[in-house]
Amino acid sequence: MASQAELNTEAAAEYEMPRELWRHPDPKSTNMEVFRKQTNARHGVDLQTSDDIHKWSVDNLAAFWGDIWENVGMIHEGAWTSVVDETARIDSIPDWFPGVKLNFTELLLFTKGPKGPLDITTIGKEDDKVALTSVREGGTEMYKVTWGQLRQQVGHLTQALRAHGVRKGDRVAGVVSNSVDALAVFLATVAIGAIYSSSATDMGAKGVLDRMLQIEPMYIFMDDYAVYNRKKTDLRPKMTEIVEGMESVKEFKGMISLPRFAEPVDISAVPRCQTLATFMEKATAKELILERVPFRHPFFIAYSSGTTGKPKCIVHCGGGSALNMRKEQWLHHRVDSDSTYLQYTTTGWIMYLVQVNTLLVGAHVVLYDGSPFQPGPEAFIRLMGDLKVTHLGSSPKYFQELQLRGFAPRELADLSNLRVVTSTGMVLSTSLFEWFYDVGFPPTAQLSNITGGTDINGALAIANTFSPLYAGGCHGLNAGIATEVYALVDSIEGQVVRGRRCASGEPGELVVTKPFPTMPVMFWGKEGAKQYFNSYFAKYDNVWTQGDFAMIHPRSNALVMLGRADGVLNPSGVRFGSSELYSVLDAQFSSEIADSIAVGQRRPKDLDEQVVLFLLMKPGQKFTPSLVKRIKAAIGKGLSKRHVPRYIFETPDIPTTINFKKVELPVKQILCGKRVVPSATLRNPESLEYYYQFVDIERAATQGMARL
Repeated sequence: MASQAELNTEAAAEYEMPRELWRHPDPKSTNMEVFRKQTNARHGVDLQTSDDIHKWSVDNLAAFWGDIWENVGMIHEGAWTSVVDETARIDSIPDWFPGVKLNFTELLLFTKGPKGPLDITTIGKEDDKVALTSVREGGTEMYKVTWGQLRQQVGHLTQALRAHGVRKGDRVAGVVSNSVDALAVFLATVAIGAIYSSSATDMGAKGVLDRMLQIEPMYIFMDDYAVYNRKKTDLRPKMTEIVEGMESVKEFKGMISLPRFAEPVDISAVPRCQTLATFMEKATAKELILERVPFRHPFFIAYSSGTTGKPKCIVHCGGGSALNMRKEQWLHHRVDSDSTYLQYTTTGWIMYLVQVNTLLVGAHVVLYDGSPFQPGPEAFIRLMGDLKVTHLGSSPKYFQELQLRGFAPRELADLSNLRVVTSTGMVLSTSLFEWFYDVGFPPTAQLSNITGGTDINGALAIANTFSPLYAGGCHGLNAGIATEVYALVDSIEGQVVRGRRCASGEPGELVVTKPFPTMPVMFWGKEGAKQYFNSYFAKYDNVWTQGDFAMIHPRSNALVMLGRADGVLNPSGVRFGSSELYSVLDAQFSSEIADSIAVGQRRPKDLDEQVVLFLLMKPGQKFTPSLVKRIKAAIGKGLSKRHVPRYIFETPDIPTTINFKKVELPVKQILCGKRVVPSATLRNPESLEYYYQFVDIERAATQGMARL
């Protein structure tokens, strides 16, 4: 049997070294160097590279996270007896920092001083310093909020919530835009030890109720209007539908209307609803009084996508969220009190929480609400320049749209302040990596292709300042999280089995093999414990399965994302990710194809899986036999003959979530003969109907819907 080294050598021979795109001009000046020197001196080790740091951090979890705690400064009371039990199984969901009490909102609004854990200051968050800039679509309705104003607004809201009976452990929900008022509700809820959960305003009433009926909030705060793509939407009919749908929830006391415009609209026809101004009248003071809670106390409920059923309610803890995010900011992404952070997100995406966490270091956060393409792409780009944005959070879909429309951001605005640009939500193709540096953004900016998500409230792969960035890969693994790529040793139906670490170049599943502080506290609901185990621990014994398909590149050693594990393509036992096909299309056919979706089809009668590719053509471009022939040739040459789709069809639309993520699983299920109930998270659920005709794919092909 070949050794691991022999397997790695063999794999490397099949791959070319990816193109180097960026490296830090002075790695010795960064916090990663500070941490390296500190760790070597404190623990008597000789760490040199980012890989060394990652390996040491996961081999010494308690020492690493204890050092991070001391470095980033966490306001707290009490003391821990141990950081974590390093012998505990990951599926036991071990406790972290037992004995410590803290408050997430306090960590955001204040700073720990040098005199001890309860030396509470406003250093870097002074009253007159700008904390937030609120911007509506197209750069309109812009206004600034100072740290002093934010603390006052949150304090006033805490008093109102308490006056209305909200207590520690109660749930408060928002169906809101990315606004200052919505953020204040979030921080006030968590300040008193209650639990917050948010959904975007463009989610349908059914989707909101699928979530609210599970977590049973005491109050729901909701915007009265929404604005997107220059369209104003009256949300009062949706508000009414949600309130009526909550009738069976005895804990639910009513809805609070947040004004989208300067003048609140008339909500008298909405049952059990009051305006924010009326709700605030019950507060007898404005003082900010916080309640410190244990490190693992729940503070935020996020949700799985719900593309295959009712969304799962994922409960996160405030201590884990704050500590891990401070580590990512300090060690990996170079976010500090001088940073200006702009994350394009809705309040229903986990990146909303990443954006909120940026306040931990005293950064200036830009809250953007609306489309980044109205009245044209240049408005959002110029906003980056005008506000001197240092950190931009976006997605491959945004970059792809800019590329297709022929926009080069660096030519439209002064983006010289950009330090880091993060991309997540879907796989970032190699061609978009190269477009980013060749055409799109300043070459001095660090492109951070991150992966992680809602489940872990953090990243598994992230930026670092020690290693070069290569096209197509993630820059490095997140320190303190034991990320691996695994394959099954064997498969025994109904039993948990062991996995093995994949060789370099061998595709497998992204997993975590040791506990980490942002593991969910629980899943909400009666079936929560069972759902939790089945979601992450049912496949491999004592290993967290993330649900992504990836590999370690044998030349660059970068983690290369290949797509969701449930969308893995597996014709004749050859496993590969859909992103491999997308990368070829993006690189060679972007002038003809607007988007694409690839899925595997294996119906009950089929002996093997076959790959089916659907193309969404750009306006004015035609789907022709010649195009199909060229695509197949390009895939065969660029990847292998085994990657070439059996069928290629044209499609009028591709299903995406409201956060613009391409959704492959429902299309795959449809082609395999299942009837799918569209998720409320889909932006265009009607698009799924088109794909049912391809269950009988042979008939579809012979009738000319496909070109072979």
